[in-house]
Amino acid sequence: MPHLIIEHSNEFNADILMEAVFKGALSSRLFESRAIKVRALPYQHYQVGFKRSAFIHVTLKIISGRTQGQKLGLSEGVIEQLLELGYENVAITAEVVDIDRESYSMALS
Repeated sequence: MPHLIIEHSNEFNADILMEAVFKGALSSRLFESRAIKVRALPYQHYQVGFKRSAFIHVTLKIISGRTQGQKLGLSEGVIEQLLELGYENVAITAEVVDIDRESYSMALS
């Protein structure tokens, strides 16, 4: 935990985005490095208004129980790392989503 899901327009290199998002989550000091899971989903088909606009959106799924300040720090840290990549004319967003602690299950096989 956490699960970090990057949705992005297809002109970006997923490996570079994943590294930046990983670093942003790690900088929050809320998680150990081995617990951070990152994946990326490039979109070929998308529309913003009447045109195609570059975007990067990160959903940060974490077990419930963190404070609003911790959540804000996490999303800001991820955004900061993505901004450091120097992309121009791209909408970058992040949201923290609580996973209900009582109903979350995990298995390793």
